[in-house]
Amino acid sequence: MKIRKATSADVKSIAKVHVDSWRTTYRNIVPDEHLNELTYESKEQQWEYILSKATVFVAENEKDEIVGFANGGPERSGDYPGFDGELYAIYVLAEYQHKGIGKMLMEPLVEELKEQGIFSMIVCVLEDNPSRQFYEKLGAKRIDTLKIEIEGKELNESVYGWEDIRGLVK
Repeated sequence: MKIRKATSADVKSIAKVHVDSWRTTYRNIVPDEHLNELTYESKEQQWEYILSKATVFVAENEKDEIVGFANGGPERSGDYPGFDGELYAIYVLAEYQHKGIGKMLMEPLVEELKEQGIFSMIVCVLEDNPSRQFYEKLGAKRIDTLKIEIEGKELNESVYGWEDIRGLVK
């Protein structure tokens, strides 16, 4: 598995991983109507913009196919004093999960945050998402619960935090 910084040439692959991951991870959590409305094209536009503003790391398999990605940066809400960074997104295709790729993607992201002087971080994750255990295993503590609504369905979103990311991954 190879981890590298994404380029604009990766937009289509990142969008595909994003949509496919949502459809597998959030099936029976998020309303099907929302999942069915997701399109590769709309996510391509989103990721073109994100890549123009932020660093994204991708995981490639042995065939140079992107199978996962992660990005983060400064904490966006301002609601969590003492937490300066945020993991915005980390997705790995279902068939590549539980192989250590998520942790591999976290390593360069954490390094980049530290280079920016960011030493603490949050992540928001739907409470019913079984992947939340990934954050717990990496030492994140639940610091808040938010209510969000998707297609009329109210969901709980857990906010996890790492007070010090300097020892998060090695």
